[in-house]
Amino acid sequence: MKLDLGCGKNKREGFIGVDSIKFDTVDVVADLTGRWPFDDDSVDEAHASHFIEHLDGPQRIHFANELYRVLKKGGKAMLIAPHCFSERAYGDMTHKWPPVAGFWCYYLSKEWRCGKNGVNAQAPHDDFEFNPNGYKCDFDATWGYNTHPMLATKNSEFQQFAVSFYKEAVQDIIINLTKK
Repeated sequence: MKLDLGCGKNKREGFIGVDSIKFDTVDVVADLTGRWPFDDDSVDEAHASHFIEHLDGPQRIHFANELYRVLKKGGKAMLIAPHCFSERAYGDMTHKWPPVAGFWCYYLSKEWRCGKNGVNAQAPHDDFEFNPNGYKCDFDATWGYNTHPMLATKNSEFQQFAVSFYKEAVQDIIINLTKK
């Protein structure tokens, strides 16, 4: 099973469209801020493009936990959102604070949050073990960016400089998750 979460009118081909509004492309109407109508370990792949920025911080934690619950071990998800330094992130008044940044991905790993055998714990207070509103998920995460089209013709050194120091250089953040 493959889910396109928050698909709106742009469901990805070969995926089951899930949204809170019954657009023509939506197969399952569901409120993704509550419990998702899918069994544990039942989903092979998930996709959410320009959806998570509409969730606030606690809702994003819930989203990550539900995604973890429904994905099969080794299941993959791709999340795409406006990058935190793009006007697209904070120009739309329906987007919630905080904007999506790469650092969020660290919190999606239990080992990063809680350390290995309790050593090098970075954020144990954010784990469900110590916080009933915390993360239950455990993902391997990688992330990258879509850069502004005007950077496409520039050399890689300039592109990296722009990504590091210029607002609007990065348009979207693309997060790839694999359930451990």
